[in-house]
Amino acid sequence: MAVPVTIPTPLRGYAGGQKTVNVEGVTVGEALSALTTQYPNLRQHLFAEDGKLRSFVNVYLNDEDVRYLKYVDTPLKESDKLAIVPSVAGGVNG
Repeated sequence: MAVPVTIPTPLRGYAGGQKTVNVEGVTVGEALSALTTQYPNLRQHLFAEDGKLRSFVNVYLNDEDVRYLKYVDTPLKESDKLAIVPSVAGGVNG
């Protein structure tokens, strides 16, 4: 089953300039694996050397952070959409 994955602007250069990429997968992990197989240069930006998602990379299934679901084992349905959202650091000094 194909699901669309929204690529954040800073990573689009590693995904052929695409804003959205359709990938095959039954779980979030399979979809991300298909994405990084299609665009190998994305792998180092999404995954650490141990194969886990980097701590500053958030993946949302529809509007839910997959860390609060079943993480990469979260099953996908036909109507699902994934979005990769890099964490933004910062704050207000004062």
